[in-house]
Amino acid sequence: MAEPVLELAGIDRVYRTEAGELHVLRGTNLRLNAGELVGLVGPSGSGKSTLLHTAGLLERPEAGKVMLDGIDCLALDDKGRTAIRRAKIGFVYQFHHLLPEFNASDNIAMPLMIAGVKKKAAREKAERLLEVMGLADRGHHQPGQMSGGEQQRVAIARALANDPRLVIADEPTGNLDPITTERVFAALIKMVRDEGAAVLVATHNFALTQHMDRVLTLKDGQLVDYQPE
Repeated sequence: MAEPVLELAGIDRVYRTEAGELHVLRGTNLRLNAGELVGLVGPSGSGKSTLLHTAGLLERPEAGKVMLDGIDCLALDDKGRTAIRRAKIGFVYQFHHLLPEFNASDNIAMPLMIAGVKKKAAREKAERLLEVMGLADRGHHQPGQMSGGEQQRVAIARALANDPRLVIADEPTGNLDPITTERVFAALIKMVRDEGAAVLVATHNFALTQHMDRVLTLKDGQLVDYQPE
């Protein structure tokens, strides 16, 4: 069996509150393979964001392992985990967080240049990604000159600019209308399938789950297959 892109093993995550300890994740396990699209559903407060943050190396669990391409990420120091995030993980959020003073092309090229790619090559790749997203004619537009769906497609292109091995999407279409949602999600699926990335998507939109390879939910701090009622 091929090595998974992402493996969470025995993850424990505890928040300490005035009311006592809140165990959000309890020995949670997950394997994501290249090219696999996995959905994460469930009510607010069930631990979805905590799981995403742990998988994305934004939170450190109390116990367990986070393996990315065979690398034991929790054995790394902060600098090492930051390097892994930049090189191997792409994030897509409900709100695009584009830089308003830069145009679409510059927003996509920026993470490439931060990673050391020369300006010309970064811009050329940004233009290619915009074309894939159906936005070839919008590269010189600033976010304020674009629709919400266009901005979110730019955000997806930015997340995939560094060819991440893992894409983590937290309600990526949560603020879009149904028609735009389908268009944006189709663009995300096409890009990650073409690139062979592993994708973990948290969503409240159950219509999107039909496009996913697996759909999971958190029950008592552990991941289980989602069973529609």
